[in-house]
Amino acid sequence: MKKIPGLRWWIIGLICLGTIINYLARNSLAVLAPELEKRLQFSDQQYSYIVLAFQLGYTVMQAVCGFILDFLGLQLGFALFALAWSLFNVLHSFAGGWASLAFFRGLLGLSEASAIPAGIKAISEWFPAKERSVAVGYFNAGTSLGALLAPPLVVWVLVQSSWQMAFVVTGSLGFIWAALWWLFYRSPSKHRLLGENERSYIIKGQEPDKVVTAEERKPPSVRKILSSSRFWGIALPRFLAEPAWQTFNFWIPLYLAKERHMDLKEIAIFAWLPFLAADLGGIFGGYLSPLLMKFFRIKLIDSRIAGIVLGAILMIGPGSIGLAANPYVAIALFCIGGFAHQMISALLNTLSADVFDAHEVATANGFTGTASWTGGLLFTLVVGALVSTIGYGPLFACLAVFDLIGATIVIVLLRGHKAQTAT
Repeated sequence: MKKIPGLRWWIIGLICLGTIINYLARNSLAVLAPELEKRLQFSDQQYSYIVLAFQLGYTVMQAVCGFILDFLGLQLGFALFALAWSLFNVLHSFAGGWASLAFFRGLLGLSEASAIPAGIKAISEWFPAKERSVAVGYFNAGTSLGALLAPPLVVWVLVQSSWQMAFVVTGSLGFIWAALWWLFYRSPSKHRLLGENERSYIIKGQEPDKVVTAEERKPPSVRKILSSSRFWGIALPRFLAEPAWQTFNFWIPLYLAKERHMDLKEIAIFAWLPFLAADLGGIFGGYLSPLLMKFFRIKLIDSRIAGIVLGAILMIGPGSIGLAANPYVAIALFCIGGFAHQMISALLNTLSADVFDAHEVATANGFTGTASWTGGLLFTLVVGALVSTIGYGPLFACLAVFDLIGATIVIVLLRGHKAQTAT
């Protein structure tokens, strides 16, 4: 059978496509919200309950999804989760009010929580250590691309047909992707389209304990993961970093309208730019690590930490938005924030693949993801409670402080750590 050169990059392309489809389904509600409020007759407060249902499901389920993926393996586990989130997104079309929509949204959150742990596990299996951060950068780009593509696709389907069909279309794309994943994905040790030279390159570039066959797979030890400094060196910085991303996702349009007095046309022109910058930041962070290793002889883990520290310093930019003289400077600072955050996010996710065994990577990443989304959810509640009294400026300043503290924690707990130790 003819082999595919550079198959590992085709694998990351498939994972990125799955992430894009995952985020298309996730962001379809936000695009349809104005229409749904009129059609299903619910209030802004009831809409917040719908959003909260997704956030709670996603937060709780990330660790569970990671454990299931480690136990079942990626080919079967991720295909099942993709089928589930696709079905639950299609079921949104049967909603008759805010309560049923919140129920379906909660189910979507439970199943979509699998995407990040699955992607990190696949990268751990398919990439040598020096290329992992690059692969994570491209994988992470799928999150922003999905958010960018959702508005035109969903609005086009809404105009051509109905809001129900918009959910059906975005959900059906996931069914197609699940079939592609099931047919195409195998571990490097079993993939028939992987050439021997590339297989050898992947295996030689990984730590010895990373190479695990299906027969050797064992359930991960949750106690071992949660009791390790490796875990907390990633989980606490992710807890502190996620508030920035969720603030950018949920509050930028409102901030530009209320504080900078932009109209809808101006918001449409400028509000997507931070997410484009976020894509670039994730990819830049991915390439930065191997460049530091090559030209400055920095060790693997320390090269990841250096990028995280740089991202945290750049977060001082969005932390200063309250001082911006005009809305265009504010947009530029938001772009710096998007760039910096995704750089931090990509490298923190990469560290999960660096320091945990192959059979526990998804579980560990799932638990750090739960910590991450807990931080984002709590800060969202803080913003909602305080923004009307203290304004946006102090809250944006907190985001910079959080990431600087997170970078300090990474340095203390992981600096000098060897990839894949056996603690």
